[in-house]
Formats: sequence, C-alpha cells, structure tokens
Amino acid sequence: MLSPVYSKHSLIVLAFAALAWSFWYSAGWLVLCAGLALFLFGMQSLEQGLKSLAGGKLEQWLSKSTATPFKGLLFGTAATFVLQSSTLVSLLTIAFLSTGLISLAGSIAVLFGANLGATSGIWLLALAGQNISMAKLAMPLLVFGVLLGFSGDKGKAIGRFLLGISLIFFGIDQIKEGFSSFGDLRLDRYSAQGMQGALLFVGVGTLITVVLQSSHATLMLTLAALASQQLELSQALSIAIGSNVGSAVSTGVMGMIGSARSGQRLAVAHVVFNCTTAVLAFFLLSPMAWVVMQGAGLMGMGGNKLIQLAMFHTLFNVMGVGVFWPLQQQLAKALERWLPDAQEPSVLIAADATQVVQTTRARYLRPASLQTVESACSAVSKELQHMGRLGLEVVAYALYAPPLLRTALEREDPDLRSRLQQQAINADVLYKTHIKGVYADLLEFMGSMVQPMDSAQQEFWQHSQVAAFQLVEAVKDAHRLQRNMYKYLQEPDDCAARSSYLELRLYMLQTLKDIRVLSVSELPESQWVQELQALDASVAAFDAQFRKHLFASIRGGLLDGLTVSSLMNDLGFAQTIIHGLRQVLLLGEGHEAARQQQLLMGDAPLIQA
Repeated sequence: MLSPVYSKHSLIVLAFAALAWSFWYSAGWLVLCAGLALFLFGMQSLEQGLKSLAGGKLEQWLSKSTATPFKGLLFGTAATFVLQSSTLVSLLTIAFLSTGLISLAGSIAVLFGANLGATSGIWLLALAGQNISMAKLAMPLLVFGVLLGFSGDKGKAIGRFLLGISLIFFGIDQIKEGFSSFGDLRLDRYSAQGMQGALLFVGVGTLITVVLQSSHATLMLTLAALASQQLELSQALSIAIGSNVGSAVSTGVMGMIGSARSGQRLAVAHVVFNCTTAVLAFFLLSPMAWVVMQGAGLMGMGGNKLIQLAMFHTLFNVMGVGVFWPLQQQLAKALERWLPDAQEPSVLIAADATQVVQTTRARYLRPASLQTVESACSAVSKELQHMGRLGLEVVAYALYAPPLLRTALEREDPDLRSRLQQQAINADVLYKTHIKGVYADLLEFMGSMVQPMDSAQQEFWQHSQVAAFQLVEAVKDAHRLQRNMYKYLQEPDDCAARSSYLELRLYMLQTLKDIRVLSVSELPESQWVQELQALDASVAAFDAQFRKHLFASIRGGLLDGLTVSSLMNDLGFAQTIIHGLRQVLLLGEGHEAARQQQLLMGDAPLIQA
C-alpha cells in the first residue's frame, strides 16, 4: 500500500504530466494558461510591491479606520481598489482582529468595503474592452520595473509594483488571445436550461475561484470568454455570483485554519455575507439582469456585455451591503454566541503533582499574525502576558504558596508545613512542562517574521526577546531557590535560618503580589510610574536591610558562614526572579513601539489576572 506522502507526490506528477500533454494538444489552451499565470503572478507582485512601499502605513490605517463603521467601509473599499485583492484585505483584517487590534464590528465594516472595492477591478477591465491591446503600455512598465529593481529598498518596491502591473497587462492580452484561438468553443452548449443552467455556472465560478484563489482572475477569464462570444451574458452573470462564493470559501478556510477565535468569527462572517448575497442575487437574477440592461441602455452601452457584467457585479455587491449594513451589531453578537471565546482558567498550572499534564504551548501566536508587523508585535505582547502568568505561578509554587496570591499574605501561613511535607511540585518540572514549550514557540514565531520593520519595531522585537529570556532565567532560578526553601523551612520554629528564609519568602510573595496588582492597574500613567518607582525603592531597601541582618546574625552567632552564603545566593536568585518578572511587566519602558502596541491593545497589561 502506498504511503500518503508518496500518493500525494504521485498525484502531483500525474497532474503536471496531464497539463503538459494538454499544452502539446492545444496551443490555444497553452496561451490561455500562460496568460492566466502571468495575471496571477502580476497580482502577487503588485500586492508585494504595495505592501513593501506602504511599510506599516497600511496596517496603521487599518487600525485607525474602524472608529466608525462608515470609516471601515471606506477603508475596505479604498484598500481593495489599490491592492486589487479583496482576499488580501480580508486576511489582513482577520490578522488584526485575531490579535485584538480592531473590534469585530469594525472588521465587518471593512469586509463590506472589501467586497465593494473588488468591483473596481472588473470595471477597469470592462472599460479597457476587448479590442485594446495592453502590450504597448506593459512593455515600458516592464523595463522600468526591472531597472528599479536594482536600486534601494523603496526603488525595488516601486519596481515590483510596476512589474506587477506590466505582467497583469501581458496576462490580459494572452488570455484574450487564448480564448480567441478556440474559435467555436461555445460554452453555452454545455449549459442546462433555466435555473439548473444558472446554478451550473454558479458552481463553475465558485470552483475556478477556489482553484485560482482569486475572484479577479475568475472575472478576467469571464470577461475574455464573454468578449470572444464563448459565453452568453446570463452565464457570465452566474459565474460572477459564483466568484463571490469562491472568494468567501477561500478566505473562510484560510481564516479558520490560521486565526484565533475572533479571526474565525470574521471568516464565518465573510462566508455568511458572500453566500447570502449570492443566494439573493441568484433568485433575483432575471430582474437584476433586466435592470442592468436598462441601465446600460440609458448610458448608451446597451450592446456592451462587458459593461453589463461589471454593472451586475457591482449591483449585487451593493445590494448585499445594503441588506447587511443595519445588521452589523446583530451579526457580531450572533458570531460571538456561535463561536464563544475559550475561558482561560484562573489558575493555569494545576497543583496536583500526580495529574498527567500536557506540555503547555503558545496561546496567541497564530500564523496569520505574521502577515503584518503590528499584528505580529501584538501577538508577541499577548504571549508574553501568557508567559508572565505562567512564570508567576511557577515561582509561587517554588515558594510553597498558592499561585494566585490574592489573599492577605502572612509570614507563615498555617498550611505551609503540610505543603512542605507533600513536597508540592518541583519548579524544574513546572518549567519544562509549562514554560519551555511556550518559549520555544515564541522563538520560532519571532524567527519566522519576514516583514520589513522600522527601527522602533526592531527595538521592540529585540527587547521582547530579551524579556522572554530573562523570564525563563527567572523561572530557572526559582528551582534553585526552591531547594534551600524546602530544606530550611522544615527546621524547628526557633531556628534562625528558618526565620531568615521565612522573611525572604514573605518579601518575595509580597513583591510578586505588588507586581501582579500593578500589571492589572488602570491608574493614570503618571501615578502608575510613581507606584513603579515605589516598588523599585522597596526592592532596593529590602536588599540592603536583609544583607545587614545576615551580617548581624553572623556577629551574634545566630547563623554560620555556610548558612549565610546560602541565604546570600538565594537573595541573588530572588532579585533575578523579581527583575525577570518586572521586565515582562514593563516591556517597552521607554520604547515607543511597545507603547504603541499597548495603546492599540487598549492599554492591556502584559501580565493579566
């Protein structure tokens, strides 16, 4: 029996062989496929060039454009008009929504705008007409695009943009030539009559769009076939409806696979919007076709089927927006009910040492977040929140204390000795089970980032890596500290070493609690900074006071040198632990990129309750 991998490779080889044979069999088919390949590659180059040229501005505009639904609609329309890809705009919006940078209701408005903007491409192609050759314009653009590719980063981006346009123009000419070479192909022969025939071509439009991953390419093929009289207008209208369904399916599948729950909601919203619009357009196909023909006649273009197809595509998308516009809030609430957020437990690490626990992995690092710098930075910030919570709980367990630290702290709580007898959970085991996997996922995610960053974003990226490393080192030091805590806290009550370790333990627990309270604080910035400075002063004061206490204990004969050396080492571990957690809390202190991330996230703390 063939393995799945071998079978997959065999199918790919057979598919390529069949395609190669079809090229040899039909020269017109080869020209058509070559034109389609140029068109798709040109669209990719156009998208990449515009994204590189815009840098982070496109993402900044997206984050600011959802203040009102109307602004979101305008942004979605304009961005799709410029990028000529509603799929790209939809995926960017899903990425931002997944990391909490925009709201669900705002992203739905952007989605509506993307569908309206998608109609611009077919208008440009229809107005260009079938008899106008794009090659004369494409050739100089090709030359300039290649020459600019040898210049700096901005020049390369402009060159890629021009190269994309030229390849699209070349592709359009090749597609038109390919259809013209088929002669009397007449696809209408293969159509059933009435509603069945319309449904057949809706399916054809859906299938082509899913395979090509581009509704623009589907509509380009439809326009070329319509202009060369290979399709009837009614069939072309049905394919246009199917292209919207195929676009929703493609975006929906990609959004569901690589996004958080919020991004999955938007992917479902895209499917609901496009499919509902397609169903309405299908059942209203005859009256809408009549409206289109009447409108084209009033414009003096009654015989131009390309313009009629463009008008129909715009009409049914506008109809869809009109139907769903008053229902945005209801749709958002319904999606939140259908796809609720997974409730994060108040305690992330179970206290039962006998329980079989799977390795904890990253919670917020999604592949879709890597599409933009802003969404990637936001995902990193949220994952550091997750690591911070895990780190706090590991340190609390290492100190034989409850992980939440919400109750009033005592120098020695009544259950301390019983927890010591149970030996609680080894902090090193907790690190390997709950921290190491998350840290590995974070490093892999950050290493996969290929989008260009400005200096502030690079600084944020590097500082995040340092903060994550310091947190990991803090957790490792908690294991070292735990060994002596376990040894000395079991000594008799009158033991001076036990008393010193109780003092150190109480100081650490109180400081961790203060860090946690400060991390979820909603104080104004100036007051928050004052609280932070007071915390730092308290840490420094305890360090000096505890060292004096240890030397005084040596002079008084209460502690010997070996015990004091252990306490001094553990004081150093305590300070490293506190510093590591503090760095995560204060990620981006003095770093503009991180401050912007916190603003975009609604001032969300980096360690959440």
